[in-house]
Amino acid sequence: MKEKSKSGISYSKTRKKYIVSYHTQDKETGEKKRIRKSFNTEDEAKQFLEEMEYKKGNSIFIKNNGIPLNELMKFLTERKLKTNRLSEQHYNKVMKLISNIEQSEVGKKEISDITSEELQEYFNSLIYYSNSYMQKHIIQFSQAFKYAHNKGYIKLNPMIDTYKPKSSVRDKVIRAMELEEQKELTDYLKSKTIEQEPYKNVFLIQMYAGLRVGEALALQASDIDLKHNLIHVRRTLRRNAEDKIAMGDSTKTYSGIRNIPIQDIILNEIKEQLEVSKNNFDNQLFLSSNGTYADPRGVNNILKRILMQNFNIKDITTHSLRHTFGTRCIESGMAPVVVQRLMGHKDISVTLNTYTSVLNRFKESELEKLNGYYYENNLTSKSHRDAREDEER
Repeated sequence: MKEKSKSGISYSKTRKKYIVSYHTQDKETGEKKRIRKSFNTEDEAKQFLEEMEYKKGNSIFIKNNGIPLNELMKFLTERKLKTNRLSEQHYNKVMKLISNIEQSEVGKKEISDITSEELQEYFNSLIYYSNSYMQKHIIQFSQAFKYAHNKGYIKLNPMIDTYKPKSSVRDKVIRAMELEEQKELTDYLKSKTIEQEPYKNVFLIQMYAGLRVGEALALQASDIDLKHNLIHVRRTLRRNAEDKIAMGDSTKTYSGIRNIPIQDIILNEIKEQLEVSKNNFDNQLFLSSNGTYADPRGVNNILKRILMQNFNIKDITTHSLRHTFGTRCIESGMAPVVVQRLMGHKDISVTLNTYTSVLNRFKESELEKLNGYYYENNLTSKSHRDAREDEER
């Protein structure tokens, strides 16, 4: 077989293939190995050789003798943690997600060997999970291939030819409590002492101030301003890299830092909790029974126990209590942009999407205000208005 060599590429007349020859280092022995790979066209061979040159300068390639998808995902996640673009709690969640991806056929494959068809097949396998869970997977793939493409490790991004399938699982709806349910729970909690229900005031603060459970459990005496009647939301409890409950140095998002007016209905309970905080480290308003930070999951389970045993309610969580506050704000006629600030939503679209059903319930009464405005300013006649009212009757 006679081969014509050209810049690391040779052509085999017998096989009618372009052969790329390159060297790699065995990660076990450290010895250099000569690798040969064949391609149908010279352009494909050149592209592969160029990608190899870019990859050889990457620490992942040096360590793994290649760039496996899972290792690239881990590298990018570590980098986000080190640059403070990812909290320790979120870091743990992402690493668990990558661990799941590693179990798939594409998870440990070399990024340059993964095709659009393989990716689509993997995404299709996720249809039995929720849309949000599926989206979290796709984000990891998108970030990894975008980075690889920008660095020149791959010439074509296979994600371009894929699409997100529709989940067969119905999206979970977090409902707010009905007014009567809220009244019953409020009366129950106010009737109990802190010794009887240690987290009763957490639930009341959530229902009447809209805090996330981690934000409520992170409150310290210095966060309560009775002079100006405000709760300063500055931090949240989260899980650290060791999966232990720790105090975060900020809220879930930057927009989560906010001041919430204290409603009269919970003023006495907040004063009551301030007295308790005098004996707690850092004057924490709430602690676990053994004097450490309270676990938001455990507190959620306590709420579910209260609701089930006393009211036979099964579908309300601590997050539902926060959602209840937002719903009451909308129902009272509060402008969505104000609700956004109180809830600590990053964007007004989050508020509008979250409370779409509530806003729809009130659109008719709001439109009636517009009709009244038209009538008062002679833009519509009394006969038109009377005719419409007769028709509605």
